[in-house]
Amino acid sequence: MNARHVVVRTIERADRSTVEALGELGTATVHEAIGRRGFTGPQLRPIQQDRRLAGTAVTVSSHPGDNLMIHAAIEVCQEGDVLVVVSTAPSTHGVFGELLASSLMARGVRALVTDAGVRDTAELRAMGFAVWSQHVSCQGTVKASPGSVNVPVVLGGVVVSPGDVVCADDDGVVVVTRDEATWALDRSRERAAKEDGTRGRLAAGELGVDIYGLRATLEALGVEYVG
Repeated sequence: MNARHVVVRTIERADRSTVEALGELGTATVHEAIGRRGFTGPQLRPIQQDRRLAGTAVTVSSHPGDNLMIHAAIEVCQEGDVLVVVSTAPSTHGVFGELLASSLMARGVRALVTDAGVRDTAELRAMGFAVWSQHVSCQGTVKASPGSVNVPVVLGGVVVSPGDVVCADDDGVVVVTRDEATWALDRSRERAAKEDGTRGRLAAGELGVDIYGLRATLEALGVEYVG
């Protein structure tokens, strides 16, 4: 029996204002605040620098070396989305480039995240379209294999469901589940406020070993000050 392949047109997305606020806080803060979860791994790297954003996930499960389902996914994308493309087997092909980015930008899509490869990176940077990918490769693709759009996928060991929040910046990509988005924002704001206070104390000359109570830890671990 052939596997069923679907394009799910309608999904429930995380609240737009919550997504925007999470994007402003940055991946390190969000990741730490939600219990050090959701990080999709250091193998996903930005092709640009100094971009910080968040969007709602439209997911693509794609055959390696084939970008047919990316074309199919664009139709169901909306403003504020991030397209998440995952290959069903390892792929280094350049599945995405300038032309597909033009189509996504016309629909208000904020970024692409993929465990495959991208090409036309200079053009993508010039266009201002943000991309996080596992590979950069000029190797082309075909458009011949079925896949699915808006189904749960696994990216860097993290399950990404349609409508989840995808946060991305120079430090990587972090996924927050849609039903945890409001809680994650509250926790992230609390952490950011605490870090603001700590930053001021460090800037005033206090030491981290005192602020964090680490002298006792060092002593318990047998670390000695000498000289």
